[in-house]
Amino acid sequence: MSLQKKIRVLVVDDSAVVRRMISDALSQDPEIEVVGSACDPYVARDMILQHEPDVLTLDIEMPRMDGLTFLKILQEHRPMPVVIVSSLTPAGSKVALRAMELGAVEVVAKQSSAWNIGSLRDQLAHRVKAAARARLSLLHPGALVSGVTESSGGVQFSPRQLLVIGASTGGTEAIKNVLARLPAELPGICIVQHIPPVFSRTFAERLNECCALEVREAVHGEEVCPGTALIAPGDYHMAVEWAATGYRVRLRQDPPIHFTRPAVDMLFNSAAQCAGHNAVGLLLTGMGRDGAAGMQQLKSAGAITLAQNEATCVVYGMPRAAVELGVVDRVVPLDHIPHAIIHALRERAPQASGALQAR
Repeated sequence: MSLQKKIRVLVVDDSAVVRRMISDALSQDPEIEVVGSACDPYVARDMILQHEPDVLTLDIEMPRMDGLTFLKILQEHRPMPVVIVSSLTPAGSKVALRAMELGAVEVVAKQSSAWNIGSLRDQLAHRVKAAARARLSLLHPGALVSGVTESSGGVQFSPRQLLVIGASTGGTEAIKNVLARLPAELPGICIVQHIPPVFSRTFAERLNECCALEVREAVHGEEVCPGTALIAPGDYHMAVEWAATGYRVRLRQDPPIHFTRPAVDMLFNSAAQCAGHNAVGLLLTGMGRDGAAGMQQLKSAGAITLAQNEATCVVYGMPRAAVELGVVDRVVPLDHIPHAIIHALRERAPQASGALQAR
């Protein structure tokens, strides 16, 4: 019998039906113990003191005190990992994104009133386990630098060059800190962040407000243009392919990989096949192994591979898996990643290749 300490979870939601669904789903995982449920933040406050949970699942819209206000108070006085369970609407997504900016670790979507335990169990348990392992002090890796801080140095990049990025737990803030410091004159960028539907669009719109690059949610069949970063929509795998003059996005609903859709492996595998040595792959913070096998394919195809280092990861899972496979060229602190990206892209730019051949 395993003596491993179970992750203790408190469920907070004003709906008795949702509280029961979440509790039943999590209770089926042998590594998780639901210690109680609360109908509002005031009841939750008393239960936190009584049960000392490791993780909280939190609804946003509740009586007496909304989830955002409670989250602010909680993170100020009793910081703990919080998983937001939010309605799948544009308005709900904006509030959920604000919750992550305030310190929530993960977001899981309330898909419909017909929620069933089977579809909820694996995803929610995975998010709760990730939250339990998160280093809360790294959720906000410092104030976001205003404006671009890295330069392409006037390099003319090839249309065949491509940057692919994968992230999960802690990735929304990490991606923001990387993209906001990159110049617009870069090759096309494709990003998979483990994220629910609708929330991905809100995330892309928020990034677009603070980046020199154009950032938007990907659409099936669109071209991956230079100076543009495309975010995989929640609930869709994203792949890329070369089509005559440029890369195009393919959105698919194959089964989830590593309990998630979109999956980083799907993007990385496709980039290895169509971009090969012209690709640069980057793995950021996240729990699990998603992206490691895809990065192995990128490395085998001649791509340059980068990974965030352990010291700056909220959860050092995905980068660790790739490092342990021996398929990462450079392990880099979060603050140095924009420079590492540009350096890698310059290495594969036509001028750089010509200069190397001339030596």
